[in-house]
Amino acid sequence: MSAPQSPARMIPARLRKFLGSIAVMAVLFAWIWAFTSLYDRLPSNRFVHLIYFVALGMGWILPVIPLISWMGKADKPLDVGQR
Repeated sequence: MSAPQSPARMIPARLRKFLGSIAVMAVLFAWIWAFTSLYDRLPSNRFVHLIYFVALGMGWILPVIPLISWMGKADKPLDVGQR
């Protein structure tokens, strides 16, 4: 016979939000650093700069969406005394 399986341990919501906030800040800082360092390689054209900064200013959200949805998950209610 196999041993009874313990329920999967979840990270509490407060800890998930704390870790997720730190991760979002790290992604944002890395995003800013990477794309401002690439700015020097752009041609000196105002239209190119406008497109570059608009696209990259909104583009950081795409990699962060899964992280934000993970942070927003609710805790499972405890299964105490139910049969």
